[in-house]
Amino acid sequence: MIGDLVAGYIGKQIDESDGEGGALGAIAGIVAWRVGKTVIPAAIVIGAAALGARYVRKRWQARSA
Repeated sequence: MIGDLVAGYIGKQIDESDGEGGALGAIAGIVAWRVGKTVIPAAIVIGAAALGARYVRKRWQARSA
């Protein structure tokens, strides 16, 4: 909830910097925050799994060679 408020405020300030209204920027800020909260942790987990798989594959190849 607080993150949504902060993201909305930052988006509003960015959108108002061009002299026009800030509602669209506030909405964009909130959407970016919510997507980021979901996508970034998922990307970290997927990246860690990929690194782990590469590590295990290299160890198995080293043992069989």
